[in-house]
Amino acid sequence: MRRVMATGIALSLLVMGAAGCSTAAGTAKDAASPAASNAQSSAKTEKQVKVGVTQLVDHPALNSIRQGIVDELAAQGYKDKANMVLDYQNAQGDMSTVTTIAQQMATNKDDIIIPITTPSAQAVVNQAKGIPVVFSAVTDPVAAKLVPSLDKPSQYVTGTSDVSPMDKQVELIAQFLPKVKTIGVIYNTGEVNSGVQVSMVEKAAKAKGIAVQRIGITSSNEVKQGAEAAMNKVDTILVPVDNTVVSSFEALLTAAKASKKPLFASDSDTVKRGAIATYGIDYYKMGRQTGAMAVKVLKGAKPGSLPVETTKDTQLVINKKAVQSFGLKIPDALKSKAKFLD
Repeated sequence: MRRVMATGIALSLLVMGAAGCSTAAGTAKDAASPAASNAQSSAKTEKQVKVGVTQLVDHPALNSIRQGIVDELAAQGYKDKANMVLDYQNAQGDMSTVTTIAQQMATNKDDIIIPITTPSAQAVVNQAKGIPVVFSAVTDPVAAKLVPSLDKPSQYVTGTSDVSPMDKQVELIAQFLPKVKTIGVIYNTGEVNSGVQVSMVEKAAKAKGIAVQRIGITSSNEVKQGAEAAMNKVDTILVPVDNTVVSSFEALLTAAKASKKPLFASDSDTVKRGAIATYGIDYYKMGRQTGAMAVKVLKGAKPGSLPVETTKDTQLVINKKAVQSFGLKIPDALKSKAKFLD
């Protein structure tokens, strides 16, 4: 009997010990569970911000802006398919598609929308009520009715302006062509930003006693025809930062070469493509600048608290081959301060 009792007591102690170990292990596991669970929950619920980028048309200057935006977002911790979902849409110059894209991004309720160019920005602002908007490459945001003023933009809208120094462009043309009498400016009459630039050219040219011939077009298909029709009325042609014209620049260049009328631009990328020279904006830098503003908004800043920014730094860019092809010479006064493209 004593042996049976002893055996029973031993078994009881063994079971209690095992139960104790099990309880201790369970307690330790339970203690660790909240932290582990929170970590797993955090990993699963980490917010991916939705960033919409809409672009009017495909051409080097606008592509440089887009790349600058994406690079700046990445540099500040917002990377596509990681903690950011990037929705990039290009309207390929179709205005009905511009509106459709804006509607889609508004429906998707993106955390922020970054429209590149004036038409894209106008469409987005009209559609995306209550969604933060940081535009880029809008020449005159006030004239485009995107914001009431540059210093105090609207509650949900701000961005960067690519207003070009048209007085410097006119001065540049006069240095290459001291006897210039008439400058032709080809532009899309449907783009507010282009009309603003033409007015700036007219003002600067008038101060120098130079006439301006407006060459209005409504689509890329009209660029070459419009230029050819105006060639006998002008001494040279200046291309403003006009998306329709710039996207069809090669057609314009062909017409200019056939007529032997020098062709100047308002952005560096177009000079690379064959225009003679410009005091141009670095559009990649503008993209980085726009991206930096977008990051501020993603981190909680209200667009209305961020004044519209402009890029005042310009660089003189001269295409040597273009200068030669149009039979011109580089003025000595420009040689020491220009960036030359071969």
